[in-house]
Amino acid sequence: MKAIEIKSKTDNSGHLRIDFPLNKKDCNVRLLILIEEDYATNDEEQLWMESVTKNPAFDFLKEPQEDIYKSTDGEPFNV
Repeated sequence: MKAIEIKSKTDNSGHLRIDFPLNKKDCNVRLLILIEEDYATNDEEQLWMESVTKNPAFDFLKEPQEDIYKSTDGEPFNV
């Protein structure tokens, strides 16, 4: 596996823009995003949840056959 580091910035809306030609067509890639430690958000979990709910890669979780648990299953997880 080959790694390429590309430094980028987010725009005013918080979207990541990458303008980098890979010269590879129709191939799978993996993207690793590292955010500087000084990045501060009041609710990182909310940010993550919003990102996941809008990502089409997780659309299969909305299918009825994926809904295998009930609210009465398991034990409460209290931190």
